[in-house]
Amino acid sequence: MAGRSATTATFADIFAVQDEITEAVTIAIAPAIAEAEQQRAMRKPPENLDAWAVYQRGLWHLGKFTVEDNGLAENFFQQAIDLDPNFTGGYKGLSLARFQGAEKFQTRSLADAQALAEGLARRAVALDGGDAEARSYLGHALWCLGDHEGARAEAERALTISPNLAYAHGVKGASLIFSGRLKEGAAAVERCIRLDPRDPYLPAHLNRAVLALYFSGEYEAAIEAAKGAIRSYPNFPNYYRWLAAALGQTGRAEEAKEALEKAISLAPATFDVYVRARVAWMRPEDHAHMVEGLRKAGWDG
Repeated sequence: MAGRSATTATFADIFAVQDEITEAVTIAIAPAIAEAEQQRAMRKPPENLDAWAVYQRGLWHLGKFTVEDNGLAENFFQQAIDLDPNFTGGYKGLSLARFQGAEKFQTRSLADAQALAEGLARRAVALDGGDAEARSYLGHALWCLGDHEGARAEAERALTISPNLAYAHGVKGASLIFSGRLKEGAAAVERCIRLDPRDPYLPAHLNRAVLALYFSGEYEAAIEAAKGAIRSYPNFPNYYRWLAAALGQTGRAEEAKEALEKAISLAPATFDVYVRARVAWMRPEDHAHMVEGLRKAGWDG
């Protein structure tokens, strides 16, 4: 029995080391490969682009987080679909771009974008059920609709296929955080960030790390995390909203008011979407918690 236990422990140690090596290789290589693919696609003459290269160009623009780039990304993803209707990349990218356009830039109604994003993601999964990214994007679309359990299930399916897929960990984290499982969700988001620090959706992942701290009542930590995110992405408006709410909760009125004004001035329509209304993926109690902090920061809407 003792010998068998020792052997079991040895194998467990070996597998643990293998997992650590695999994750380290993923962190070191996968983001660099993805960036190299995008740069290679950007250098190709427009007339020589195939569906894969067009998709890569779309990803490059998607990660710029501007209304102009988001529109270009949508065009490239649609072009990828037109070039190859059986290529999942076009559907995956267009799913994200249409949702981002509605959420961040109000290019269409959020309800329309959510339905379109889900349909496109389901098309990608139908084309290739073994595509872990497609599963992750479907999970993201379900999360946007407030279906946290469905989102988490798709993220788990993706991670069964590809255990170190950063985006799948990010979707899992979002679904956990917004369903109230804050510590588990924050851990998943942290792993997502660690696995792919070059992810074009890094600003969104960092935002979820900030709001998880806020929802936990860790206001000082949320303030520091928000300020750190702002240093890297000063034009991403959501950080200022959480910063204002956290500062409001700690009674730092002047700083809170300044952050609130920045949140509104950077993206007034987005502020309305999140604050005056309530997005589908945010629970009523979490929305009320956020509004409480913003009122303490001086918001009187």
